[in-house]
Amino acid sequence: MTFGEKLRTLRLKANMKQKELAEKAGLGLNTISNYEKGKTYPQNREVYTILANILGVSADELRNENDDFIISARERYGYTGKKQAQKLVEEMGGLFAGGELSDEDLDGVMKAFQDYYWKAKEDNKKYTPKKYKTE
Repeated sequence: MTFGEKLRTLRLKANMKQKELAEKAGLGLNTISNYEKGKTYPQNREVYTILANILGVSADELRNENDDFIISARERYGYTGKKQAQKLVEEMGGLFAGGELSDEDLDGVMKAFQDYYWKAKEDNKKYTPKKYKTE
């Protein structure tokens, strides 16, 4: 389950409207809406803690490994890295939707894909023209 799906499920379970959650969290209504639609993720990790406290869960329960992967890709490689990571998660998740893999096995497969992504990014650095290198 993605962060957005978890957020929506927990918000509804708490009988809260998006506007109410946004006000309690000090966020905009559009921000909450975009989180739930999966369009954006919190830029600041503290937002996970704030939302989790309001909804009565732990921040780790609200976040998932794929969210951390996407955030990390954005931090390392900017917007393009974020978009590539999101696409990878969506496409790989779609491959296994409705399949017979247990959640544990699915997590293992996703972790392997994420590890491969980081290795490929590192390997491809040698092909980046000098004028585009940031290091």
